[in-house]
Amino acid sequence: MNDARPVTIIMIEDDEGHARLIEKNIRRAGVANQIVPFTNGTEALAYLLGPDGTGSVNKGRQLLVLLDLNLPDMTGIDILEKIKGNDHTKRSPVVVLTTTDDQREIQRCYDLGANVYITKPVDYEGFANAIKQLGLFFSVMQIPEAD
Repeated sequence: MNDARPVTIIMIEDDEGHARLIEKNIRRAGVANQIVPFTNGTEALAYLLGPDGTGSVNKGRQLLVLLDLNLPDMTGIDILEKIKGNDHTKRSPVVVLTTTDDQREIQRCYDLGANVYITKPVDYEGFANAIKQLGLFFSVMQIPEAD
């Protein structure tokens, strides 16, 4: 019996064009999961960690986070640290989507627990392809159960 709960995709992306493109390509890959969009880190963290900041609001929920590193109010690195440092959200896969291909920044993201790091190509076609691959990845991925 498969009792896998549906995964909620949390998209933290301040560029509306990128956000639409990401969602379109995830849908095109046949992934019908709910996507909850945020354009800044403050609101995203409030959702992920809840009003009390403990993260217990998401206990037992299956989350997958798409994280842009360049946000208007804080860096994606700060958000990644908070997600991976929280008992209730630390197992949630985090996919970093950013225009930066700085090796030190990429390494830092992996060190902090990012699962995938995708550099957003500047050209639309390349970005669309990267997201298409991501959609296929989501459709086969199993997310570990939260305690």
